[in-house]
Amino acid sequence: MMGVMMALKKLSSNCRTCMVKAALARAKKLGLGTAYIHGLKHATGDFVVIMDADLSHHPKYLPSFIKKRLEKNASIVTCTRYVKGGGVHRWNLMRKLTSRRANVLAQTLLWPDVSDLTRLYKKSVLEDMISSCVSKCCVFQMEMIVRATRKGYHIEEVPITFVDRVFGTSKLEGSEIVEYLKGLVYLLLTT
Repeated sequence: MMGVMMALKKLSSNCRTCMVKAALARAKKLGLGTAYIHGLKHATGDFVVIMDADLSHHPKYLPSFIKKRLEKNASIVTCTRYVKGGGVHRWNLMRKLTSRRANVLAQTLLWPDVSDLTRLYKKSVLEDMISSCVSKCCVFQMEMIVRATRKGYHIEEVPITFVDRVFGTSKLEGSEIVEYLKGLVYLLLTT
């Protein structure tokens, strides 16, 4: 699975007028952090949306991201499946439990006050977060939001229904879980 980064050239009160400037795919996997850096090099808008290319976070939610950004003047808007109006679709019980446990663990250890990953960023905030982060693997997004919280950026959430991937296969396996746990400990000790 390769990520897609979209730069929104303008945001107006009419969400339908946002313009997608770029959708980028890379030839091979090099880590999540490097995908963000690669996309940011090509982003020319004032705001950047980062989402998975496997359509597990559907683009139909982008207008609600933009609306929340405009209403609350947020620096970051993130989606969540863990509040009223959010959820998951086509996940088996083990996947739901694994996701919930990972989220509760991160919330308990790091208190980022944000529970999910796809985000709309003010471009200058995204640049600051990328330059602050050292992780390049599965913990990169968590590190970005933890550091954003610590720096006092205004973060809002919108509910979404997360759908099991349409394309590709999950990379969640034992080594990813170990890397995630090591990353949480690192963030606990350094943030």
